[in-house]
Amino acid sequence: MQKNESVTVAIQDIGVNGEGIGRVNGYTLFIKDAVIGDVVEARVTKAKKNYGYARLMKIITPSEHRVEPVCKFARKCGGCQIQEMSYEKQLEFKRNKVLGNLERIGGFSPELLAEVFGPIIGMEKPFGYRNKAQFPFGTDKNGQPITGFYAGRTHDIIANTDCALGVGVNKEILEIVLAFMKKYGVRSYDEKTGEGLIRHVLIRYGFATKEIMVCFVVNKEIADCGDGEKRRNKEASDCRSDENRWEKQASYFSSVDNRWDKEASDCRNGEHQGSMRQTKGSRGSSGWIPHQEVLVEELARIPGMTSITVSPNHRQTNVIMGERYEVLWGQPFITDYIGAVKYQISPLSFYQVNPVQTEKLYGLAMEYADLKGRETVWDLYCGIGTISLFLAQKAGKVYGVEIVPQAVEDARRNAEINGIENAEFYVGKAEEVLPGHYERYEKEHPGERPHADVIVVDPPRKGCDETLLKTMADMRPERIVYVSCDSATLARDLKYLCGRGYEMKKGRVVDQFGMSVHTECVVLIQRKHI
Repeated sequence: MQKNESVTVAIQDIGVNGEGIGRVNGYTLFIKDAVIGDVVEARVTKAKKNYGYARLMKIITPSEHRVEPVCKFARKCGGCQIQEMSYEKQLEFKRNKVLGNLERIGGFSPELLAEVFGPIIGMEKPFGYRNKAQFPFGTDKNGQPITGFYAGRTHDIIANTDCALGVGVNKEILEIVLAFMKKYGVRSYDEKTGEGLIRHVLIRYGFATKEIMVCFVVNKEIADCGDGEKRRNKEASDCRSDENRWEKQASYFSSVDNRWDKEASDCRNGEHQGSMRQTKGSRGSSGWIPHQEVLVEELARIPGMTSITVSPNHRQTNVIMGERYEVLWGQPFITDYIGAVKYQISPLSFYQVNPVQTEKLYGLAMEYADLKGRETVWDLYCGIGTISLFLAQKAGKVYGVEIVPQAVEDARRNAEINGIENAEFYVGKAEEVLPGHYERYEKEHPGERPHADVIVVDPPRKGCDETLLKTMADMRPERIVYVSCDSATLARDLKYLCGRGYEMKKGRVVDQFGMSVHTECVVLIQRKHI
């Protein structure tokens, strides 16, 4: 196969990034925007020895599974890789993808997988499901600010304020921000030059509470303090009135990062550079954005608006959020529910983006954990305690582990607001905290091993570290519940655990991310008794 060669291809599968996969005389081609069942004309753009990439030129025979996309930008945008495939076929593809990885990478037999895995759990409404969206800002060819999403595999922004996967209020918020930027000449951030102010706007929405959060990510390190002595005097007065709260916050954060001690001190001296102010109705006295009081006032009129914040990020990086944030108006968080459990969600919190499906996912985790009320449970990669607190309703004791200090503070606060007293949270890497606990326990209790009835893991895409997997197996919990967002690393990790005394008992795929190739699943493995 040669570059620029035109070929006719029947699409047989979908790749990990949503490309159609077809073969010509045994040679594999990956073709973006092609759907399973299509017969297409494509032009080869890159040819390797055994496979290549091609551009879709014409659909010769459309697949019976091809549908008209809801969003006119579906092909260009990198967010919805398979919106042109019927939702029923998407679900079939996702279940087959998970089972295929478990068979190919994990070595599990098709017969076992057919017995263990139930039907995929799809969505009733596969659009408008995201409770969080991060919109990059840029500039069009006429020098005007734009926002939308990146085109696939690029940082070129497709101007669109009305994403089909997000909630309706996103459009209203973004158009207010764009109009404000045009009126006051506020510039978007330019990745190439490092200049400009507005980098991203983060929007969160509480599906149960209808509360809204807007967070501006700005290309600054500290706020401008150019409004003179009157501003500084007022800021010092505001900070003195909150003295006790700052003493408490500084005490906590100093154990995490000495920077917070300095910020609390600076605030008392009237030179505040960053905070998490919690005064309802405060517009913020720092000048992060020119004329920000106008922008804040207009956004605050939107029904449900609860939190308007700013996160400084002056680094030239692909990381969206800064390391801290300041409240410009309202609260530093919004609240939402998963089942009966209430959660406070800050701009920096990890929280599942699809609350309707998340409740189903966590319901499966609860079912698989099979708690009777006395069990000791370890929840690894616990985030803000979403699964931990869900399980604590029926467990004897839950220990959560998370590497992000702010997330652990959120988890502790969430436990408190729900009146949950049987959950403890530790800051650290799961692959260090649990093995460290195991080693200490063995030294302190010779001849014994630390106990856990159930271990729950919900790792990032890279899966679990082998040191952690070994410790989990050595602790011999009766059940391990593995929640996964990447079926390839899930298969690898389950292969390890099932080679050390465990067997797969149950599994379900849950579609958390309709119109994309991503999915989640939860698997129960149980200890063999010989």
